[in-house]
Amino acid sequence: MSFNSYKDDEQSTKRSKIRTLKRLLDYLFVYKWQIVFVLAIMGYGVAVSLVNPLIMESAIDDYIGQNDFRGLYRLLGIALAVNLALVATVKLRMYIMAKVCNRILLTIRQELYTHIQKLDFAFFDSRPTGKILSRIIGDINSLKDVLSNCVTTLVPDGLTVIAVIVIMVCKNPALAFASLLTLPFMAAATFYIEYKAHPRWQSFRKKSANLNAFIHEDMAGIRIIQSFHAEKETENTFDELLQEHRNAFFDAVRMSDSFGSVIDLSWGLGCIFLYFTGIVVLGVDAVSLGTFIAFGTYLNMFWQPIHNISNFYNQLVTNIAGAERIFEILDTEPSIADGAAAKPMPEIAGEVVFDHVDFSYDDKVKVLDDVSFSIRSGETIALVGPTGAGKTTIVNLISRFYDATGGAVRIDGQDVREVTLNSLRGQMGIMTQDNFLFSGTIRENIRYGRLDATDEEIEAAARAVNAHDFIMKLEKGYETVLSERGGGLSVGQKQLLAFARTMVSDPKILILDEATSSIDTKTELLVQEGIEHLLAGRTSFVIAHRLSTIRKADRIFVVDDGKILEEGSADELMEKKGIYYQLYMAQFKAC
Repeated sequence: MSFNSYKDDEQSTKRSKIRTLKRLLDYLFVYKWQIVFVLAIMGYGVAVSLVNPLIMESAIDDYIGQNDFRGLYRLLGIALAVNLALVATVKLRMYIMAKVCNRILLTIRQELYTHIQKLDFAFFDSRPTGKILSRIIGDINSLKDVLSNCVTTLVPDGLTVIAVIVIMVCKNPALAFASLLTLPFMAAATFYIEYKAHPRWQSFRKKSANLNAFIHEDMAGIRIIQSFHAEKETENTFDELLQEHRNAFFDAVRMSDSFGSVIDLSWGLGCIFLYFTGIVVLGVDAVSLGTFIAFGTYLNMFWQPIHNISNFYNQLVTNIAGAERIFEILDTEPSIADGAAAKPMPEIAGEVVFDHVDFSYDDKVKVLDDVSFSIRSGETIALVGPTGAGKTTIVNLISRFYDATGGAVRIDGQDVREVTLNSLRGQMGIMTQDNFLFSGTIRENIRYGRLDATDEEIEAAARAVNAHDFIMKLEKGYETVLSERGGGLSVGQKQLLAFARTMVSDPKILILDEATSSIDTKTELLVQEGIEHLLAGRTSFVIAHRLSTIRKADRIFVVDDGKILEEGSADELMEKKGIYYQLYMAQFKAC
């Protein structure tokens, strides 16, 4: 499993832009009645814009030319009324589309966030948090204009272009042909520009994700940066990423901006061909002044929508890369998920069996190699061994954060892959050395272990781990608001709160992964007293480097190189004078 750092561009799966756009439009179709109403409004706008040149032609040829000013005023009054109504409908259309688009973005963001919550640890292990955030925030925000303009630009401008062509051909085929002579050139140039621009915008999105990932990592590690006076180095790295981001943006923009130049050139040549054909080829007497003016207006009405559509196409090319990145995650299936035949796990008694279990993170190096053991209900098992031996991997397989690549893990005789994740993990209490606390009150952080826990149960859990006393010394007690990651509390205090959060869940299987590593010896003695009754009657797995904390475990597994090399109680292993004995004596001498 390779890790994609902030320095590396993410690998993208090639996707059909048409299919991606269709998938986006599916979100619009949920609001079909609002869209139908908006289209009706725009249909009125298109009709008014198409009639205006005919009104102008009639005013010149039929009224001004005939000195019929009464009829002219009447015609102008009608034109004023329909155009004022058009202005009002434009405002209404903009309001409705803004509301619809914001709801769609909310829906996509909720779907993406919910889906990411279901993805397995391997997904998060392989990429920085900042790159995931860039999908949820930046990539989704980029879709707003695309969704809105699909309705407000593509549909009415497309209808306008078709209607203008029909009207021009009906009025004068020769002038129509001359006016539209540059269309093939414009179409060929547009497709070429899109072919070159799309990969550039994909690159820009990736550079944006790199920048977000670095900033997130930098802010999370600001204490380390300042401690080692590494501000200058991080500034240099930031400048490099910023320069790459800037260059990628300008590279994409330079290509995309060619759209406008192509349209303007085609527009200008179309006007030249129109007047050349009307004046030189057909002759002045063959075309009336009103028709000439109407044709000039229609020509503008043709190229302006084409210009708008090209801008939309440019926008689509720019932002479709964001949609592709969003759908790429939505289409990522979690490798750890409920099977089709998965059933709820009954109330766990606590028997755990590893049956010839193998595991590898990358399908190359085995982290666990043919591990087998059987744990009786209510036993406390300690796992010891050097860093990287496979201890944490064992408990991760029990809670099914990963699946064994060989063999089976069973709880109460049930393969963990055959039960639902919620019913399995809901009966486990897991505390790691990463004592993460959320922004919110102390009471809310402890209740996170079981959302329906009462205030009395929360305080009882805090008392059990001797956290109650320090909590009550705070100004607001359990209502004290913690900042991100529990800023303002000591490392030991944060770990005690995390312990209380685990205890309030009343787990059937308890997993403590270096759970007391950040607590001083005096506090640890108090905590040990508090958790002894919690361990009683529950199957528990305790990972600890301080061997003095696990002497009361029923059995101790010495893990190294993906295997269990020794097994027994603390006294039995000391008598063997094997690996455990050497580890214990090394710690004893160090003290």
